[in-house]
Amino acid sequence: MAVTGAGTVEGRGAGTARGAGGGWRGAVAAEWTKLWSVRSTWWGLASAVALMAVMAFTLATSTVSNNTNALPGDDMGVVSVSGVAVGALDMVQFVVLALAILVVTGEYATGSIRATLQWVPPRGRMLGAKAVVVAAVAFPLGAALNAAGTVVADPVLGRWGRLRAAEFAADAVQSGVYLALVSVLVLAVGAMLRSTAASLTTAFLFLLVVPMLLGGGDESGPARKVSDSLPSSAGRYFMSGEGPYPQAVGLVILVAWTAAAVCGGVVVLRRRDA
Repeated sequence: MAVTGAGTVEGRGAGTARGAGGGWRGAVAAEWTKLWSVRSTWWGLASAVALMAVMAFTLATSTVSNNTNALPGDDMGVVSVSGVAVGALDMVQFVVLALAILVVTGEYATGSIRATLQWVPPRGRMLGAKAVVVAAVAFPLGAALNAAGTVVADPVLGRWGRLRAAEFAADAVQSGVYLALVSVLVLAVGAMLRSTAASLTTAFLFLLVVPMLLGGGDESGPARKVSDSLPSSAGRYFMSGEGPYPQAVGLVILVAWTAAAVCGGVVVLRRRDA
């Protein structure tokens, strides 16, 4: 270390830059601790499980009703039990996405983002650490939600339900992958918008409303093609295996959207002060 004041400052600055926030491991550990230290995380997880039970029960009941009413056009036949849980994820996901958004927007609301950026100055590392933690929670949660929905839907469906181990395992893993990717996507949106309400509204419109509006027209029309290329549609095709392209393509589209959102979040964080 140089004895001059300037040299000392430069030496310390270089050391701080190299080890700011304890590196990736320290940044991830800090985000993990922050996530589990607030009550909203636990309430959010419990709410997601409860909503999954309600939605799975509702969809299973509707399936039985369609198969047993007097209208032949309503018949759905025997359906995958875990597939019902996949369908219920369309609404349940927003509880989890709200938690993902709060990971970053909550800090802007309280002003603690300043402390976070002091501890982890590199914006990319800070957002990356949050993304790692969010994905690490969302993936097993997605699988657990699928399992919970399957448990609820199975006795309701009765003879109209088909439960196979391989099918259930695939649905659980795919639900976890989807929820992890879309959670990271909305986390990045939150980093760009910095408002919980604006981010959640954007996520709701982009993931649910817009695909429904665009997908209601001609299957070969441009609006339907745009709808099929949106992240929620790609994720749905990835999980269900039913769509205009293979499951692998749906996964690639979803990953591309998530990567683009994260890049956008890093750019915005670097250009704006906290």
